[in-house]
Amino acid sequence: VQLQAFGGGLVQTGGSLRLSCATSGRTFSIYGMGWFRQAPGKAREFVAAISWSGGGTYYADFVKGRFTVSGANTVYLQMNSLKPEDTAVYYCAASKAYYSGSYYYASSYDYWGQGTLVTVSS
Repeated sequence: VQLQAFGGGLVQTGGSLRLSCATSGRTFSIYGMGWFRQAPGKAREFVAAISWSGGGTYYADFVKGRFTVSGANTVYLQMNSLKPEDTAVYYCAASKAYYSGSYYYASSYDYWGQGTLVTVSS
């Protein structure tokens, strides 16, 4: 499975961006997709996820009401009301299985995209 994330860029506070993650290869093995981010000097953190079985969506508390994850073969992260603290490199990832809350953990994902930089100016 190959993942390619794109759509990052520079946006002002309060603005919007839509990230995309294109999948290819043995995508039939994917159970769910997640978005993570890593800001300079910080650990990678969970942002959102979507299950391809049932379509359930999951969000970190700090993005609820602002970000929306959707899609299948191409997965999107619509980001609204962006804040400077949303500045980070955003990664998409694919998991072959989700168990009880495992979507939250980076270690649950089997494939990773290369990341796309989002910069929110104040």
